[in-house]
Amino acid sequence: MENVWSAPVATVPVDATVVLPGSKSMTNRALVLAALADGPSSLCRPLEARDTVLMADGLAAMGSATDRAGDLWSVRPGRLSGPSTVDVGNAGTVMRFLPAVAALADGPVHFDGDDRAHDRPLGALIEALRALGAQIDDGGRDALPFTVNGLGGLTGGDVTIDSSQSSQFLTALLLTAPLFDKGLRVRHAGPPVPSAPHIRMTVEMLRAAGVSVDDSTRSVWAVEPGRPAAREWVIEPDLSNAAAFLAAALVTGGRVRIPAWPVRTTQAGAALPELFTRMGAHVCLDAGGLVLQGTGTIGGLDADLHDVGELAPVLAAVCALATAPSRLHGIAHLRQHETDRLVALSTELNKLGGQVRETEDGLVIWPSPLHGGVFNTYDDHRLATAATVLGLVVDGVQVVDIATTTKTLPDFPGMWERMLAGGTH
Repeated sequence: MENVWSAPVATVPVDATVVLPGSKSMTNRALVLAALADGPSSLCRPLEARDTVLMADGLAAMGSATDRAGDLWSVRPGRLSGPSTVDVGNAGTVMRFLPAVAALADGPVHFDGDDRAHDRPLGALIEALRALGAQIDDGGRDALPFTVNGLGGLTGGDVTIDSSQSSQFLTALLLTAPLFDKGLRVRHAGPPVPSAPHIRMTVEMLRAAGVSVDDSTRSVWAVEPGRPAAREWVIEPDLSNAAAFLAAALVTGGRVRIPAWPVRTTQAGAALPELFTRMGAHVCLDAGGLVLQGTGTIGGLDADLHDVGELAPVLAAVCALATAPSRLHGIAHLRQHETDRLVALSTELNKLGGQVRETEDGLVIWPSPLHGGVFNTYDDHRLATAATVLGLVVDGVQVVDIATTTKTLPDFPGMWERMLAGGTH
């Protein structure tokens, strides 16, 4: 079969130090804030992967220039203008953050992306931008492709949005709000916003750029007008991308060290140590980073992952190897990510002999002997990394389109194989 990667089996417990590339979430927020800043900014140790390159290129199409030179990128703001075209790929941050930026531009900015991107929800954001005065031609689809006919800015003021499908709707408004004439007071109305750590990240990064944000009222964020300050952004390692590597230590009874793990962070991946500890791992965090030691036992997990849904695919893979049943819940919003992750995970795990039942908002997973087979990834990077975790202890796992991991990890197969070889990389 073409485009299939044989996941390597671990013949001995993993023992390696894994240096993670930068956080996608922080990199893409920093790129937007730098493009809107009052002068040139820099990003130290950013992630260079498909999603971040799409963000930099999209901003460049509207007038901001990014020099991507190794571990230090420089960003020069420019006059936002069209006509231009932005390719969003299948990057949620790009398809949601940049239309709000385009509303500040002079002239039309056309947005399109991968086929799957046409199915991902954007209606609530489009409606909110229109309520603020943006002109968006989407043919009545509330989805890609569409054109934002920028008028050079937005007045701002009050707006209400239902951001329960994606926290990125809210972040898109918050990142651009400082450039609205009156700033912005945005109220979320609907079920709880998923991925709450990402909203906290947005607010903290705005404040770090000198923007006044009041989030003291529940479900309300007030942003004062004022262009973000130019600065150096130091990007943390991507903790969500640590999930597969830490899982490797757990399922093989080995040890993985992640240098530079922040003691305090707003990243969703910060939940991994506690979640894996509940499944039987020993975890130590000190000034040198984080070390996870597998104990040879993999326990079941009952967890509400509403705030950290991006961790669910790898956790589901580990749960499929556990000695007790697991229940992952609070993640109905994963149905609208790169793919319907709940359907995809239950389908692919069951194909390998798993016992997985899909629920309205999650998965129930029972212990069951697994066997090799083809694991489809549905153009979803987190499905691919989950499959490789299974492949460590299940012979014959064939991962379709491992290259989809370039979305957030430019050389995942190489990192994985170097981890299995041991040492530091």
